[in-house]
Amino acid sequence: MAQPFDIVISGDIVTATQTIPSGYVAARGGRVAAFGAGPPPAASTHFDYPGCLILPGLVDGHMHTGSAIGFAGIEGSTRSAAAGGITTCVDMPYDVPRPVTDTAILAEKIGWVERTAHVDVALYGTIPKTGGLGAIAELAAAGITAFKLSTYEYDPVRFPRIDPARMLAAFTEIAQTGLPVALHNEDQELVDRLVQQANAAGETAAIMHCRTRPPVSETLADLQMFEIGLSTGAQVHIAHSSLPRGFELARLYRGMGGRASGETCIHYLCMTEADLVRLGGLGKCNPPFRTAAEVDGLWTALLAGDIAYVSTDHSPWPIEEKTRADIFACRAGLTGLQSFAPLFYTLLAERGLAANLMALYAAERSARFHGLFPRKGSLAVGADCDVLVLEPGHFVFDQARIEDRAPLRHSAFHGRAMRARVAATFLRGTQIWDGAEVLARPGSGRFLPRQAIDLGTG
Repeated sequence: MAQPFDIVISGDIVTATQTIPSGYVAARGGRVAAFGAGPPPAASTHFDYPGCLILPGLVDGHMHTGSAIGFAGIEGSTRSAAAGGITTCVDMPYDVPRPVTDTAILAEKIGWVERTAHVDVALYGTIPKTGGLGAIAELAAAGITAFKLSTYEYDPVRFPRIDPARMLAAFTEIAQTGLPVALHNEDQELVDRLVQQANAAGETAAIMHCRTRPPVSETLADLQMFEIGLSTGAQVHIAHSSLPRGFELARLYRGMGGRASGETCIHYLCMTEADLVRLGGLGKCNPPFRTAAEVDGLWTALLAGDIAYVSTDHSPWPIEEKTRADIFACRAGLTGLQSFAPLFYTLLAERGLAANLMALYAAERSARFHGLFPRKGSLAVGADCDVLVLEPGHFVFDQARIEDRAPLRHSAFHGRAMRARVAATFLRGTQIWDGAEVLARPGSGRFLPRQAIDLGTG
């Protein structure tokens, strides 16, 4: 008689391609060993979630744990991820006091992941404002999933602007690694001029954040980076497009033989300029929220398959940095890890769309882009048994429940009606969230080096 499985999780199985009512996922040694329909097989431990959805653990391809407090931010952010059904995070390189620009800094950050993370973590690398191009090949060999550069400067060390000539040289080197390069896409000169004019006129209300970062400030940057990508052969990726036109441009450049893609963030699929006026600094992010028409256009792009994946761009700042009267004095960035799964499910339900799209765009496609599939983002046999359990119903998102440091417990989605909650999270076959408490301990998560060059995202 076959030995029982270590664990069986039963409920309604939802993957990117199918739904199995009253199904099960069975695991041995932390990996999926079987899944299907019918009575669950014997297991040492059985978790039964009748009426709940069993999805692959989400793979958030874009987050910032260290913008405010450096590598120490990994612990709280990944704790919040565990409570949000996110089992893999891909963290950006713009940490304080220095970004991940060489293998020594990368090794230090990996050490923090291995000691403090509650979920698995993959990492981006970047380049400094000057010098450092020789480290590109070494960073790629050390296991980063992608590079990140910016056309806009928030800090000359932590988050520098890379000028076109240097970007051309960097793209040439990055193209030889086969890794994608993601771009923060805003035009520096245009935005700075508009902000200067607004400040001079004393116009510092929340809406001015949108007015000083108009759509053309994004698309100018998109065009520059896609042109350089076309010239060098690099895989170029918009790190966050708030505009459907960004994906139109990516498609245009793919048609010309370029390797072009882009992601959007969950907030761009629902928030508008009116929400920024309502929220003030708590709704400030870059690029800013757009119009309702742009939101609808992003859904059209999503359903057409033009969006690589959907991310959170989780970037937590202390509450005092987000609540100043002058919108230009507020930090840009939203918290989003715990709201991601319930919000995505809610937005799909509100539009009459299937939850399979969440398994596709927030698990499989992000895992593919970052070279982590099929180990991550899938419930296929052999994959890590990473599971998100969603309980449909009527809930309200409460920022006080955010599992992070107290100054970071704020959310643009506080008080929003949700049609689901995260009832449980499993990482490699171990329950790390039971719907009320994070069960994982610091160090439960692992560093994930890129496994493959698989950019199967359009």
